[in-house]
Amino acid sequence: MLAYCLRRAIYAVPTMIGVALVCFVLMHIAPGDPLVAILPPDASADLQAQLRELYGLNRSLPEQFAMWVWRALHGDLGVSIASNRAVAGEVLSAVGNTLRIALVAAFIGFAFGCLFGLLAGYFRGTWIDRLASICSVLGVSVPHYWLGMVMVILFSSQLMWLPATGAGPSGSSDWAWDWAHLQFLLLPALTMSVIPMGIIARTVRALVADILEQEFIVGLRAKGLTHTGVLRHMVKNAAPTALAVLGLQLGYLLGGSILIETVFSWPGAGLLLNTAIFQRDLPLLQGTILVLALFFVVLNLLVDVLQTLLDPRIARS
Repeated sequence: MLAYCLRRAIYAVPTMIGVALVCFVLMHIAPGDPLVAILPPDASADLQAQLRELYGLNRSLPEQFAMWVWRALHGDLGVSIASNRAVAGEVLSAVGNTLRIALVAAFIGFAFGCLFGLLAGYFRGTWIDRLASICSVLGVSVPHYWLGMVMVILFSSQLMWLPATGAGPSGSSDWAWDWAHLQFLLLPALTMSVIPMGIIARTVRALVADILEQEFIVGLRAKGLTHTGVLRHMVKNAAPTALAVLGLQLGYLLGGSILIETVFSWPGAGLLLNTAIFQRDLPLLQGTILVLALFFVVLNLLVDVLQTLLDPRIARS
């Protein structure tokens, strides 16, 4: 097990290097000058040269990449061009806010996705299967940004049950797990949970339908095992694949929250990315994408380890 975990950790290193390289190249081949956000229209050539030297933009691309990677390894992601604040502090604060809604959304999506998938697979061909399948297809098909606006209109404007925007009554810096703050989290978390719920439900439904047709299930029923006992064995066999899908969906929630966080004005990584894109703030863009990619790689590593604990055959293969 230890050798397997070390091998997976070593495989993650070239992945991170590749992500850093692709992120850096894409940011620098995009059109536009990152200094436009802070330079006045009548800026002199001397001022432009000073700022380019300050941010290292006067160096060659290989030199800029080497400097950025070296500083990132020491925890320094640079300084934001637009706000002149440390990128690491802004990114970590925003990612912490995104993690809150992503974890709640993943829990809701995994719980209801597994429930719908188990019901659809166990009672396949019945009205329960059709109803659960319709819910999962709708969850995957409905645009989540449109669903977010509908939920704001319904629960905030019409019913006035939940706040529409923000991350707390007094901002997101003093977050607490109480109702005063949780009510700001519910709408974005519910909106984010719809897509993973549909994907997990369809995956679990296919797994359960396949497992029920295998010979060991027939043998368990022939031995007189109850429905609860059969369900326990079925869940144990479906858990590794369902866990892998959950890990991927949690990673997608972290990186794909830009539209939802913009709709709900949630101060997370998605809203930070949106702001950095419009301001063409290269250090902030690179730092945010790198941290999100690091979370994605770490999540996949943790999922691989959990899969191995649930199914030792993976480590032996």
